[in-house]
Amino acid sequence: MAPRVRREPPPFVQIADHFRQMIIDGVLAADVKLPSIAAISEEWGVATATAAKGIKQLQAEGYVRSSTQGTFVDLGAKQTTGADRLQMLRVGGTGFRPGERVEIISAGLVPAPVEVAEALGLAEEASVIRRRRRYLDDDGVVAVSTSWLPGEFADSAPELITLEPLPKMTFGLVEERTGRRAVRRRDVVSLRPVSAEVAHLLDAPVGALALTMTNHYWDQHGSVTEYAIDFLGADRHLSAECDV
Repeated sequence: MAPRVRREPPPFVQIADHFRQMIIDGVLAADVKLPSIAAISEEWGVATATAAKGIKQLQAEGYVRSSTQGTFVDLGAKQTTGADRLQMLRVGGTGFRPGERVEIISAGLVPAPVEVAEALGLAEEASVIRRRRRYLDDDGVVAVSTSWLPGEFADSAPELITLEPLPKMTFGLVEERTGRRAVRRRDVVSLRPVSAEVAHLLDAPVGALALTMTNHYWDQHGSVTEYAIDFLGADRHLSAECDV
């Protein structure tokens, strides 16, 4: 197939992309006021109608709310995924959105289930770290998240098998202690039945289908450093944007 010239997206899309990325990266936190349409128009050198169209795009995607007082960051029921938390941690030093908190449910070394062993490239029943936590905000349960990591990480980062929250989360702690930095990931969204051990944490009946996101994280050497499954809370949604 012959190569094709890539044309820049329309100005309103560029404006929306700019502010969306700042929100995703945590540079613009919840309830922060965006510049006025007039200010955006002047800064970007576009008509006010173009600036307004960019902001309306963000509003349609659920990133902001607008009123007579201006436009404010408002993620509403948007889901915070593990990948979001990694990016937020690297940019803003925290993996939590305003109002979010975490409960560490369990942490320790366990034999690897078949699914986990395959994901981490280990022998079945090999010793792995399992950390389970529940993320909450003012609207309730955001997600019940379970991470599995190679058991050897407990030697250099024993905090991984304690019930204390990790200031730099698993990503930052593993990188700091082992030098293995997450550089690639794969996300799989699927429906899974809620197990008995997760149901009471998710406030959902056993066996009910819940939206889940499964993440694989690879380091700079091509090895999987973490495998995680998040059961997403009710009334949350996932969204993604890309150029087409």
